[in-house]
Amino acid sequence: MEGIKRFIDVIITTKSCNFKCHYCYISQLDNFENEIMTLSRTPLEIRNALSKERLGGTCLFNVCAGGETLLSPDVLRVVAELLKEGHFVMIVTNGSISKRFEEIRDNFSHDMKKRLFIKFSFHYLELMRLGIINNFFSNIRMMYDNGVSFTLELTTCDELIPRIDELKRVCMENIGALPHITIARDDRTYRTKHLSSLSFEEYTKVWQVFDSELFNFKASIFYQRRKEFCYAGDYVAYLNLTTGDLYPCHGSSKKICNIFDDTVTFKAIGRCPLSHCYNGHAWLSFGAIPELVTPYYRELRDRVDLDGRHWLQPDVLNFFSTKTSENNEKYDDKTKRDILAKNFFDIKWHMVKRAGSIALRKLSWLKK
Repeated sequence: MEGIKRFIDVIITTKSCNFKCHYCYISQLDNFENEIMTLSRTPLEIRNALSKERLGGTCLFNVCAGGETLLSPDVLRVVAELLKEGHFVMIVTNGSISKRFEEIRDNFSHDMKKRLFIKFSFHYLELMRLGIINNFFSNIRMMYDNGVSFTLELTTCDELIPRIDELKRVCMENIGALPHITIARDDRTYRTKHLSSLSFEEYTKVWQVFDSELFNFKASIFYQRRKEFCYAGDYVAYLNLTTGDLYPCHGSSKKICNIFDDTVTFKAIGRCPLSHCYNGHAWLSFGAIPELVTPYYRELRDRVDLDGRHWLQPDVLNFFSTKTSENNEKYDDKTKRDILAKNFFDIKWHMVKRAGSIALRKLSWLKK
């Protein structure tokens, strides 16, 4: 079975969206833009920069924009090239732009589709407000019927609590299974707290009724500061596709390299700069901290519907049953000590900058 060499979280820095969810991280920071971004490099140039040879093997790319990922026509062209290279690709989308899914259906080969996974974000209130919920579920079924893997993920918000039974019914009627649940976070807070008026204990009790392994795992690590040696920057990494800059993770502003201009290198961060690994459902489940016992990613994304069908198609299911820590060399103790010593002041400086940035935001909100 082919295993994952690296997990690379790819951000496309457009902040345009056709939805206006109040819990969105872009909305929280009042950062929405109306301009659709175009990439500075061609899809083929991006493929060559991210070839298997340069990255050391078959990788998984999670492609996500600041707003709606599929608004830009460039995104699917890049995804297609990464799939042709032999990588696996995830797309994060609100599932509303049917013509993009029709492009996948009509233009992607079977070999490409079997390594593609789509995370459909279930923004129920916006789908109902815009009157497109039937279109949303139709797009999901179109993808699955054409060999593409998917998951359905609901972002929690307090306004949805009275509608939990309704949410369950709608999902069972349309795809024969409940959605997975993710934790909405408040990016305006230093500790990146959960976004709810409820205490975390009350909050988890409410949303556990969906029996989501994604939610259960995220809840178990959400306020847990990671003190183990972390291989983010080597086993997993964060890529700004607009600039080509590669970083260890969301919590580090120190660039490792530029995939277009430099020889691609990977350097583990060692010590986590965040108060908790809020995206640990991916980073940790794919093995960023090898000694930490975590579920496989398939457990956090798959469901079995009423007809006994898995949301994950066979190739994706098998690939999501591997970890980067199984396919990379571990560092010896001396190397770890050297990395921790070298990165100590960089991590502290990042924490100070983040605290200062949040303080300035709060001051600007008070002035409004």
